[in-house]
Amino acid sequence: MGSRRSRAAGDGRPAQRVARSPQPAALLIAALLSAATAVAAQSSAPPPYRNASLAIDARVQDLLSRMTLEEKFWQLFMIPGDLDTPANDYSHGIFGLQIGTGRQPSDPSLGAGAIARAHAERINAIQRYFVEQTRLGIPIIPFEEAVHGLDRDGATMFPAAIGLAATWDTDLMTRVAGAIADEARGRGIRDVLSPVVNLADDVRWGRVEETYGEDPVLASAMARAFVGTIEKAGIVTTPKHFVANVGEGGRDSYPIPFSERRLMTREFLPFQAAIAAGARSIMTAYNAVDSTPATQNHRLLDGILKGDWAFRGFVISDASATSGATVLHLTEPNTAQAATDAFNAGLDVVFQSSYGQQRPYLDAVQRGLIPVSVIDAAVARVLRAKFELGLFEHPYVDAAAAAKANGSADHHALAREAERESIVLLKNDAGALPLAKDLKTLAVIGADANEVRLGGYSSSGATTESILAGIRAAVGTTPVRYEPGPGRAVTDVVTVPASALASDANGVPVAGLTGEYFDNPRLEGAPRLTRTDTRMDFRWTLNAPGRGIPFDWYSVRWTGSLAVPAAGVHRIGVEGNDGYRLFLDDRLVLDDWIKRSYGRRLVAVDLAPGIHRIRLEYFEPAGNARLRLVWDAGVVDDSDETIARAADAARASATAIVVAGLEEGEFRDRAKLGLPGRQEDLIRAVAATGTPTVVVLVGGSAITMPWLDRVGAVMDVWYPGEAGGSAVADVLFGESNPGGRLPITFPVSEGQLPLYYDHEPTGRGDDYVDLTGMPLFPFGFGLSYTTFDYSDLEITPATTDPAGRVTVRCRIRNTGSREGDEVVQLYRHDVVASTAQPVLALEGFHRVHLAAGASTTVTFTLGAAELRILDRDLKWVVEPRTIRLLVGASSKDIRLRGTLTIK
Repeated sequence: MGSRRSRAAGDGRPAQRVARSPQPAALLIAALLSAATAVAAQSSAPPPYRNASLAIDARVQDLLSRMTLEEKFWQLFMIPGDLDTPANDYSHGIFGLQIGTGRQPSDPSLGAGAIARAHAERINAIQRYFVEQTRLGIPIIPFEEAVHGLDRDGATMFPAAIGLAATWDTDLMTRVAGAIADEARGRGIRDVLSPVVNLADDVRWGRVEETYGEDPVLASAMARAFVGTIEKAGIVTTPKHFVANVGEGGRDSYPIPFSERRLMTREFLPFQAAIAAGARSIMTAYNAVDSTPATQNHRLLDGILKGDWAFRGFVISDASATSGATVLHLTEPNTAQAATDAFNAGLDVVFQSSYGQQRPYLDAVQRGLIPVSVIDAAVARVLRAKFELGLFEHPYVDAAAAAKANGSADHHALAREAERESIVLLKNDAGALPLAKDLKTLAVIGADANEVRLGGYSSSGATTESILAGIRAAVGTTPVRYEPGPGRAVTDVVTVPASALASDANGVPVAGLTGEYFDNPRLEGAPRLTRTDTRMDFRWTLNAPGRGIPFDWYSVRWTGSLAVPAAGVHRIGVEGNDGYRLFLDDRLVLDDWIKRSYGRRLVAVDLAPGIHRIRLEYFEPAGNARLRLVWDAGVVDDSDETIARAADAARASATAIVVAGLEEGEFRDRAKLGLPGRQEDLIRAVAATGTPTVVVLVGGSAITMPWLDRVGAVMDVWYPGEAGGSAVADVLFGESNPGGRLPITFPVSEGQLPLYYDHEPTGRGDDYVDLTGMPLFPFGFGLSYTTFDYSDLEITPATTDPAGRVTVRCRIRNTGSREGDEVVQLYRHDVVASTAQPVLALEGFHRVHLAAGASTTVTFTLGAAELRILDRDLKWVVEPRTIRLLVGASSKDIRLRGTLTIK
């Protein structure tokens, strides 16, 4: 922490600087607390901002009037961090910190409760410094991610957000959010950077797993349940990313050219629902909207969010997004100007990734680039939240409560229930499922069966179990043969290790190759930079290779020697951008000196063990360079053998369960929607044995299935959370009847994308010359082990005026032999309207549980919010027209329909 100032009565007077020598954080905090006690004994009456009986706005204004410019700035800055680095000066306070648990995730000696207790104590100690050691004693807001559980060790991990959306159960979501709030609040975390309420408009996007799907009504309902519950628990929620976050091609943070009509009718709706539910913070997106970065977008922030919607909370940037305008969008000349324009546009808090990155932002404040009125307005929003949270009166938490809540048996049971409800049965030919527990033999196949995959923004979980373990526990003494198969990736080459590279530096042998960097793409003239690179694996996307080298205009020559191991090398090559030449023993073996694309090129060689000369040349005239030197030394591709072993296990078993999974996540968008690696070959080989085959899919988005006709049943279990093993087994063996429904559309092929059900009508046709425009599985789809009948549709009144309310009722009966859940979905289709409307739009849903033979009446209520449209002048109106109301089991499986007339 370095030098600190002890608090002097909180009256704004300068306090004496107290020099401290570096020492462990705990000792330093204790010493500072001792000094604070002495000062407090001499203090006068507390200032008004410490008077809890005053109105919050009065307390905000009093505190604001006492703050220096630098103290104001630090209330507008947030980072991950702690007090363990003495050189980092936090004496001016800070908005908040993302505080780690302070232990290695792999430490097996600590249970969930002990981890949570230690984390709470750590947060308390850091909070105590800010409350008792800074001049004004402004508490921090400890923050964390909590998309589907607190992203810290020892916390319960629930199914991924997309899985929670697949439950179509807002009551369940409320209970899950309550458990997350208990675990977060118990540790002292008072802001969760969740939920993700962006719509999954393109399932290639790697972050679909974090969302509530493609539909604004479903996403809004889930957002209300999550936000309302957590905010009531005294924790700020931060819906993100404002606005949109997936662009053309399913690419993360690509520019959004959407019209304001598109934003108003789709993208804005879940944010508005979250704000109405009490959200006190909003996070901006990385992408540009209408050619202006979201973080600097005055129309979005001050105009719509704070103006039209009267949002009173604070707006934070995504991590390092404010400066993204300088290096990505290229709309700002430098970070100080980017900060100026962001704050002037309505940003309140800059989120960066480490201490030290505050300098250009603080510089903009100190140079007067940002009006004081703008700074004060932003600080006031932050302080209001801190007063509302009660942090000035109750800054610390009971660590024992954190130990009790985190990873509790009740929360683990809730995670299991949530996963059971989220599972979507996509195919079940001839009653392939549920399976009997008394099978003579069972084969479980696939690496995903034996892994515990929790998805993005996940901790390690509190008590985890694999799908394989859940199946084994369910079947008891039934023999289970397990084969991992080839996994999600097939590795045939690897990066040449640094230990195999050597060069000469002024007569001294060194590890690595000598790199000569030229400030032109032609290897001309003298090198601008010469250095030793130990590893030939580079990714210069936004930056130059080195000082003095233009990021988009350079060439490199690497020279040295290559040590080939005893087994020799049979293939060597380059993966990355075109524009390279590879020489071995002064012989050109690979020539790709033309700029075209990105890929991998290998050359067959027979390099004998020993030392060989190597030279690699590369040029880049456009930037965004990636380059990796690869070979097959030590690599054994045994995928054929592992597939054969899996097929043998299936052949010797009564049933085979193949568990297959995706690779995706933040900044890991997918161009192809098939299963990665050789998992599709694995499924085909197992199914070809003739053994009844069930496929269990693990992932957070849509999957294409060219193997679908070969298997008897398919279940999508998403990323199932820490209790996923037991929950998946519950459904496989009929202890639970699947009732999940798809919150996204599954395409037949990537060429159909983007493909979401509530699109506007086409001007001509939907089909392709080689494929229908219909999906593989539609939005809202899901099967059950029982059947349901829909009847007795009533629309009351059938004719209404624009201010009227309409009740829609229907009867649902379980016509099968076992209890189960049905998700009853109400859709709207406008027969004629003044502006083009979606061909179908979800207006309501109910998940109902019915015993065999039982029935119930399901009721929907429609008012202006459901019947309005956006007219030609971008005004919301309930327009006189005829509406077709449709009730069904999915967006394609419509069972009942009637007509509503608005006079």
